[in-house]
Amino acid sequence: MMPLTSPTDEELTRRAQAGETGALGLLLARHQAPMRAVAMSLLGYGPDAEDVVQDAALTALRRIGDVRDPAAVGPWLRAVVRNAARMRLRVARETPGLEGLDHLHRCDHEPSHPERVVEQHAMRDWIWDAVEELPEQLRLVLMLRHFSGITSYQEIAAACEIPVGTVRSRLNQARAKLAQVLLSTAAQAHDDASALTEGSRQEALETLEGAARGNLPREIAELWPAETELVGALSRTGERTHPFPAMRQNRESGVRQHLRHVVASRDITIWEMDVINPVGAVSPCPPTLAWLMFRRDRRVQRLRVVFPEPPR
Repeated sequence: MMPLTSPTDEELTRRAQAGETGALGLLLARHQAPMRAVAMSLLGYGPDAEDVVQDAALTALRRIGDVRDPAAVGPWLRAVVRNAARMRLRVARETPGLEGLDHLHRCDHEPSHPERVVEQHAMRDWIWDAVEELPEQLRLVLMLRHFSGITSYQEIAAACEIPVGTVRSRLNQARAKLAQVLLSTAAQAHDDASALTEGSRQEALETLEGAARGNLPREIAELWPAETELVGALSRTGERTHPFPAMRQNRESGVRQHLRHVVASRDITIWEMDVINPVGAVSPCPPTLAWLMFRRDRRVQRLRVVFPEPPR
């Protein structure tokens, strides 16, 4: 049961707009599952989807003040993810995902909307504190790219005496770590998001263990009612398919899945898996996949298994 004192999205948004970074972290933790679902629906399961969710977290940090309807922050966050995913599909851009943060080094008298937003919401110090937490190699390329006049990949590569490919890699790592730091602020307060995720983790482990035994515990079996539908690549055209036959087929063929990561909200759950195929498998499964579940009253209504997107 959700705690009665759990703050609403509107309350958290207004607190974030007032400069409370922890409230923004709670919002992102609460909506991380729907945000990932949007990314996976457009990009498949893999690093591209992870990247756009991280981009969205950093965009939210910079632009939370732009949200006019705080109660509708969930759709706003999903729209940010959707736009980032569509941009990634349209064109490969030389942008490390922190666009806009370079404005933070401007002098106070210079007009800058991002600058005003950050100063108004007391988040400028947080950004610099987060940058300071980065390892030196990552911090160096980030500061050159966004806080100095040495901004091109070629210039940064020359300054650091590393290949351009390494510059790209380190900038991506820096972006990811900043997003993780922002999301980790959710752990500094009590909210239903962490409880949902931990509960879902236990459900995933018990589901996998039960599937391996061929016998799901009653409380776990109740999560998968008869009306649960398997959709997407593993479903059969024109037929309503329950996930259990697919689980059974995987078990009998020797495929094993190991839980790697869980993201959960009230109505969307994502279980990310590492896959081990039997030796000599003729048609092996991809090494990773994700279970994307849509739920109602805890029970799974639809399960979509998302595989990595083939290289473009």
